[in-house]
Amino acid sequence: MTTLEVLSVLFATAAIFGLISTRWLKLPLTVGTMLLTVVLSLCLGGIGGLAPNTQKWAFNLAGQIDFESIILHGMLPLLLFAGAFLLDLDQLAREKFTIASLALVGTVISVFAVAGLMFLLSGAHLPWIQCLLFGALISPTDPIAVLEMLRRVGVPKGIQAQLAGESLFNDGIGAVLFLTLLDVAHGHAPTPWYIAGTLIAKAGGAVLLGTCAAWVTSHFMRRVDAYKVDILFTIALALGGYVIADSLSLSAPLEAVVAGIALRYFNRHQPTNRIAHHDIDSFWELIDEVQNSVLFVLLGMETMAIAFNGTAFLAGLAAILSVNAVRLGAVAGLLALIRLIQRGHRSSIFVLTWGGLRGGLSIALALSVPLALGRSWILGATYVMVVFSIVVQGGSMDWCLCRWNRRKAAA
Repeated sequence: MTTLEVLSVLFATAAIFGLISTRWLKLPLTVGTMLLTVVLSLCLGGIGGLAPNTQKWAFNLAGQIDFESIILHGMLPLLLFAGAFLLDLDQLAREKFTIASLALVGTVISVFAVAGLMFLLSGAHLPWIQCLLFGALISPTDPIAVLEMLRRVGVPKGIQAQLAGESLFNDGIGAVLFLTLLDVAHGHAPTPWYIAGTLIAKAGGAVLLGTCAAWVTSHFMRRVDAYKVDILFTIALALGGYVIADSLSLSAPLEAVVAGIALRYFNRHQPTNRIAHHDIDSFWELIDEVQNSVLFVLLGMETMAIAFNGTAFLAGLAAILSVNAVRLGAVAGLLALIRLIQRGHRSSIFVLTWGGLRGGLSIALALSVPLALGRSWILGATYVMVVFSIVVQGGSMDWCLCRWNRRKAAA
């Protein structure tokens, strides 16, 4: 199939399943889209005897899609930039300590705690380094899934900023930890100081690059009075900054996040007649929504591209237990510490725990694991965890928060 044919199938599927989800199933758009795509993929995988040509066509379509490349080097830059650019900077500033604690300390705790639980639950049958790799790729919460969820549930603004900010920043941290552990797994033996220095250099370089690129972009945007040119500059920043960071071996996801926030900061005090704020926001909201729908169709279609076995399925069930247990412990512990430092601090252990969804980035990182380092079980477990996270956790947030709000109102 040609690229145009593949794209036409993806967009048509996203549109049809979006219609079914919102009109008849009454499910959130991304949850319904992914659920329907997973169900369709499973059905196509089981009709070999009834319609072999249809099954062959479906598997051929899934086999032609390079999921890792599309997510990491196609959709992720625009999605991360859009999510960061559309954040409420005032709320982000108020919750900066909480966000930093969850994104940095929480992610590091989660990596090693999830790895330890997976190692114990497997009865030491899984190698420790493979458990560490899994812990590193599954620990970052997915900003794409989280930000979509926050826009449709009644979460207070402060908690929205905590969850969204953490999800945007811990991607870069998790990616750096994953790549460092991958080097260790390949036989390198860096010291703890080297690992810490690498993390600081990659993260610090990404922050510096994103800030400088956003300042230059804002400077150019102030010199034109055409919203179309403004939008082109923001696209150039979102894609170009990510490419430069990736070529310099910096944390490209973190660069995209910093660039989006920095551009919003540099532009916020500029008058409307110099920068088309409303038009730019509308454009990035549209890009965000459309790409989200297509991304979750891709994630659902990947069911046909993953070779599941008993080990992968059992590891996925263990991952659901381990990841959520560790998330609950890390969030509860960090919030307790934050409340000792900041009296009267408001947050929600439930929202931050159950709302910490996993998504496309985890699957893209799992696809980059070599076969010799347990790619089969890691990819299978990651996919089971992502499907549970988006469909069950994301789909139940509406119901849970509605009950919580009713109880709060009654009290």
